[in-house]
Amino acid sequence: MIKQHNVAYFMASVDSVEQVTEFAALHEAGFPILSDATKETSEAFGVLSAMGYAKRWTFYIDTNGVIVEIDKQVNPVSAGPDLAANLARLDLHAMPPTLEQPESVSKEMP
Repeated sequence: MIKQHNVAYFMASVDSVEQVTEFAALHEAGFPILSDATKETSEAFGVLSAMGYAKRWTFYIDTNGVIVEIDKQVNPVSAGPDLAANLARLDLHAMPPTLEQPESVSKEMP
């Protein structure tokens, strides 16, 4: 569903690189999962909860790098179809030709 929109996407977590790597393998993630173990990036984007976990928000960013919408009501059960519907509604379907969606990789965020 999401891949038909030709967009780059990833997931970020406050878990360690080891934890997100294990999660990616367990769930056969076909997209990058980034580790924000320091929680600095989560805090900068306003998604760090008082309990220290990242809120499940989706940021829709256009090809100019502008955040056009933030979905703060992400439902893990329907996240894929919801994401595809929002991409279609927002007409976010084309990424610059030089960008490619990388394979599933777990990395630490800067």
